[in-house]
Amino acid sequence: MNYNELYESKTVDFSDIPAPFFLLGLLSAFDNRYQATADAFFGEISWKQVFAIVCIDMCREAPTLRELSQVMGSSHQNVKQILLKLENKGFVTMQADEKDRRKQRIFLTEKAREFSASHDAQSQQIVSTIFEGISEEELDVTIQTILHMERNMRTL
Repeated sequence: MNYNELYESKTVDFSDIPAPFFLLGLLSAFDNRYQATADAFFGEISWKQVFAIVCIDMCREAPTLRELSQVMGSSHQNVKQILLKLENKGFVTMQADEKDRRKQRIFLTEKAREFSASHDAQSQQIVSTIFEGISEEELDVTIQTILHMERNMRTL
């Protein structure tokens, strides 16, 4: 496949790159561009901080640092730094677990909930724009492919 047709860059020749390497590079480049766009949109906090809030909110109970790190797919150290910034800005609190005082549970504050609610409609519009023209079938194949890649990566 000629990736120059797929990815119209005038400065880079993608024609000799095997598909798996092209896809990994494309995912990385997309992540960087999305992060810059989202950072500009949210302004007050970074995309990684917003992602942490979303992940905390998805947890059935207030997560520990270890649990949140697994959900986010990031190291304890990186997630801890994100949480410290969110805590300093009043978006999360960390409290000792009632059953095991050695564990810290992460809770969203009212400020985080208000922030999420105030950005929800526009966030949904942005995501709709990003996925415009992509069918449910294409989206499902992409999700299944990335999940398969994730499972394979765990064997490394």
